[in-house]
Amino acid sequence: MYLDCFDEVKNITKELVKIPSIVKTSGESDVAKWIYDYYMKLDYFKDNTDQVVFQQTINDEITRHNAIALVKGTKGESNKTVILMGHIDTVGVDDFGTNREAAFNPDKLPEVLKEMNVSKDVLEDIESGEYMFGRGSLDMKAGVAGHMYLIKYFSENPEELDGNLIAIAECDEEDNSHGIISALKILKQWKKEHGLEYVAAINADYSTPYHKKDENRYVYFGTIGKLLPSFYVTGKETHVGDSFGGFNPNTLVAEITRKIDLNPELCDEAQGEVTVPPTSLKQTDTKVGYTVQTPLAAYSYYNFFTHSMSPRDVIEKMKEKAEEAFDEVLERMDASYKKYCEMGNHTYMPLPYKKRVYTWEGFYNELLTIHGDKFKLNIGNFATDLNEKNPAMDLRDFSVSVIEEAWKWSVDKSPVAVIYYSSLFSARIEMTGKTPKEKALLDSVKASIDLVQEHSDKPIVVKMFYPYISDSSFMALSDDPHELVALEKNMPSWGTKYNHPIDDVMDINVPVVNIGTYGKDGHKFTERVHMKYTFENVTNMTCNTIKSLLV
Repeated sequence: MYLDCFDEVKNITKELVKIPSIVKTSGESDVAKWIYDYYMKLDYFKDNTDQVVFQQTINDEITRHNAIALVKGTKGESNKTVILMGHIDTVGVDDFGTNREAAFNPDKLPEVLKEMNVSKDVLEDIESGEYMFGRGSLDMKAGVAGHMYLIKYFSENPEELDGNLIAIAECDEEDNSHGIISALKILKQWKKEHGLEYVAAINADYSTPYHKKDENRYVYFGTIGKLLPSFYVTGKETHVGDSFGGFNPNTLVAEITRKIDLNPELCDEAQGEVTVPPTSLKQTDTKVGYTVQTPLAAYSYYNFFTHSMSPRDVIEKMKEKAEEAFDEVLERMDASYKKYCEMGNHTYMPLPYKKRVYTWEGFYNELLTIHGDKFKLNIGNFATDLNEKNPAMDLRDFSVSVIEEAWKWSVDKSPVAVIYYSSLFSARIEMTGKTPKEKALLDSVKASIDLVQEHSDKPIVVKMFYPYISDSSFMALSDDPHELVALEKNMPSWGTKYNHPIDDVMDINVPVVNIGTYGKDGHKFTERVHMKYTFENVTNMTCNTIKSLLV
C-alpha cells in the first residue's frame, strides 16, 4: 500500500510551523492545543474522547503541554501497540535577526532568505522548490505532521489494524525532556486501563546529509546515548604577583579540556558505528568581577556520546583523564617554578601540591565519613531549599551550587578535582535483534524500506544508532539498571532537581527506530525540510511498518 499523503502532510506541517513554539515559551502549549483540537475534530475521537489528552507536564518549572492520541484497531483482538513520537518545541530564532517573524512563515521566508546573503547551496534549494523553509520545519514538525496524518488515516480505517496506535506530540525535547517524561505516565496509565502491549516506538526526528555529496536518506535503529561529565576544581588563591604561591584552578580545567575535547580515544564504538568524540560545552571559573587574586574554583563540562558505554564506564574514563591532567599540570608547574628560580637567582623548593581527584560519590562519602548524618542532612536540605527557591535554575548551575556547599565541609582545603554528572541522562539504545520485539521491528522496517525505495529517487540507508540526542532515549534502556547507580550516585541534583524515570522507562521498554524528516541545516536560520521524501516517503514507511507489526 502506498498512500497519496503529500498534500495533506504538507498542509499540516505548514500550520504547525506557523505556530511559534520556542522551548520554554507559551508557544509549546499553543501548538499542543492545535494538535489536540485537530484530533478532537475527527469523528473517531468525538466518540472516544478519553483516547486523546491535552497533558500538562509534571514537576515542570513552567506550564506547557503534550498532545497524545490513541486509536484502537478492529481487525482482530490483539493488544499490540505501536508508539509514534515527535517533539513540537523548537530552538529560538535570534539567528534570524530582524527577520524573526518570517521564521514561522514558510511562504514568505524563501524570499526573505534571498536578501540575507545566503550560500549558493541554499539559493539552489530555494529555486528547486523541493524544500519547505521555516523554524521547526525539519526539526521536527514535519515528522509530527506525518504522525497526525496516520492517526487520522487509521481512525478512519481501524479495520486495517490488528492492534493499536498511539501518537505523542511532546514538548521540551530541546531542553530537559519534561514532555516525554510526563508522557510516560499516560503510556503507563493506558497500558493498565486498555491492556496494551507495547511492541515498538517510531520517532520522526530529523536527519541531514553527512557531507555535501551525500545523497542518501537515513533510517536509524536505536539511538545514541548522551552524558554530561563535569569537573569542579578548587585551587589555592594567591596574588598575581606571587603566582607560584597558589594553584590556579583555571590551569587544571584547561588541561582537562585538552585531554578530553575532540579526543578520538574517547569515541565509543558498537556495531561498526562510532560516536563523535567529546566536546567542551563550558569552561569557566566562579570568580565574580575583576581582582588580581587568582580564582578560588573553576568548572567545566563536556558532551559525551555513547553507543556501548555505561555511566560507570564514562565516569571512570573521566577520572583517568583528570588524574593524567593533574599529574601533568603539577609537573609543568614545578618545572616552570624551578626555571623561574634559576632565572631570578631564587632558592628553589618543590611546590607542595599533590594530586587529588574524586568522583562526586567518593567526595560525598568522604565528607559523610568525617561529619556523619549532620553533613548528609545539611546537603540534602540545601539542595531541597535551593530547588524550592529557584525552580527555574539551570540544572548545571544547580549542581555547581551543591558542590560548593559540600566544599565548605571539606577539612582538607588543598586543590581538588571533583567529577560528576550535571545534566539529564539520554540513554543509549542498541538494537541487536536478539529479542522477538527487536527482530520484528528490524524486519518490518526493512520490508517497508524496500517497498518505499521504489518511490524514492535517492537510496534509503539503514544505520544502527540515531546520531543526535532525542526523546527516543526514554523508550528503553540498553544499560543494566544496576549500572545506572553510578549515574545516581554522581549527580548532585539527583533526588531534588532531577530523577531519571528508570521505573517508568522499564515499564514501556520497547525497541525504537527513527523514520524521520530529512533536510538541511537543523538549528540554523536556513533550516529546511525536503518535502517529497518527508511528507510522502517517510509517512509511507511509517505506515507500512505499523501495519507489518500489527498483523
